[in-house]
Amino acid sequence: MLDSGAHVHAIEVDPRMVEALGRRFPSHPKLTVHQGDVLATDLAQWGPAALAGNLPYYITSPILDRIFAAAPALRCATLLIQKEVASRLIAEPGTRDYGYLSVTTQTRARVSLLMAVPPGAFHPPPKVDSAVVHLEILTEGPNPDFLRFAGLAFAHKRKTLRNNLRSHYPELPWDALPQRGQRAEQLSIPELRALWEQAGGLS
Repeated sequence: MLDSGAHVHAIEVDPRMVEALGRRFPSHPKLTVHQGDVLATDLAQWGPAALAGNLPYYITSPILDRIFAAAPALRCATLLIQKEVASRLIAEPGTRDYGYLSVTTQTRARVSLLMAVPPGAFHPPPKVDSAVVHLEILTEGPNPDFLRFAGLAFAHKRKTLRNNLRSHYPELPWDALPQRGQRAEQLSIPELRALWEQAGGLS
């Protein structure tokens, strides 16, 4: 990244890694290392910018939320994450991996899987496979009410849409809806959005 000529702002929580970066790149004019927690960092402050990161796997979802919240200052992100999570980000309707994370990500970015990364690429090797994904962040995100609706639809994955949503949207004619017996994972994002629009103002 430094070879590209870009100014790199690196966020690192571990003081030992901060020290190691200082030794490797002493007084580099294009590198600023910020010691701190990425979840407490305003990622929009350096925009417009592109983001690259090796994410701590246990906080991938909260970091994704912060990335999307920083749009449009962040234009894209290339991330090394757990392969299982990458599969959920790119999953299509009707597949095992398709769920709320798929919907929230695909409504806020165009997602592509760049490569799989085996455990042997790391030292020490982790116990899980990894993958690199690229997110082209959309300038306009989804309506927050739609995300709430989708969250309720996927609340209990094995339950039907009617069972997940009926108590929240009692005025919808559930017995007449063709989607009543389907699960949320069977509906595409446009189909979910259409059902949300039908339920608009009834919650």
